[in-house]
Amino acid sequence: MNARGALGRYGEDLAARLLADAGMTVVGRNWRCRAGEIDIVARDGDALVFCEVKTRRSDGFEHPMAAVGPAKAARLRRLAEIWLERHGGPPPGGARIDLVGVTVPRRGAPVTEHARGVS
Repeated sequence: MNARGALGRYGEDLAARLLADAGMTVVGRNWRCRAGEIDIVARDGDALVFCEVKTRRSDGFEHPMAAVGPAKAARLRRLAEIWLERHGGPPPGGARIDLVGVTVPRRGAPVTEHARGVS
């Protein structure tokens, strides 16, 4: 795994922990199909959450949350639809797409931000 992959994996680990600490249950990670990948699938009560994780170093030019534009949001919606089709449809509480941004400074603790229902 290269440095970029290791940073991404670290961010996903932090995001999974953040979601669990918020009372969610992670049911899958790095689910892939031809259309792309869903970083984290979690249950939040009776709802299903498809979570995109973006991790950046603090000296980067772009905030992690800014990396999800309209095209990426559309792809995330399509991936969620595919996942639901392959896993029996949406649960009673429905489904949503969340975003977790992780900023990793050169020194100190990483900063995580969780945005619910971004798409």
